[in-house]
Amino acid sequence: MGPRTASISSTAAAARDALAPEPATLAHWERTLQRANAALRMDQPVMALAYKQQALVIALRIAQDPPAGREDDCIAALVVSHLNLADLQVEAGALEACEQLLCSVHATLLGLMADGSRGTALQQAAWRHSRETHAALVRHVQAHGAHPDITAVLAAASGVLQGAAH
Repeated sequence: MGPRTASISSTAAAARDALAPEPATLAHWERTLQRANAALRMDQPVMALAYKQQALVIALRIAQDPPAGREDDCIAALVVSHLNLADLQVEAGALEACEQLLCSVHATLLGLMADGSRGTALQQAAWRHSRETHAALVRHVQAHGAHPDITAVLAAASGVLQGAAH
């Protein structure tokens, strides 16, 4: 990580931590994402990064215990948050951080797909959205070359899919 990336990351972390806490809901996630997009439009990348990090934290919380009937929306929020933040990391030249985000979200979805105790609706949502994360991983490899963590998570996905087919 270069000095500019380290500076952006530490400043964004401070800004993210200074944001007022609200309950983790889809509405809060949407407002936070709107703030991030507004910051990008105003050419404030540090604030946009902070809001996108906060949106990811919210998405992680709501995906852990989604409201009944909103499982797909909560998993979509989780995926969008990871992919948005990964895009910002690529723009900042932080490929390792991007790869970690892409692998993390795909592995999370694989875990949800394999966990029968989480309910069918959550498993199905994870299944549907795993196509997006799989495609993001493949695009990343095409654009930036192979990475051992990406190779490992794609292999794990193959194992989960083979298990689901039986």
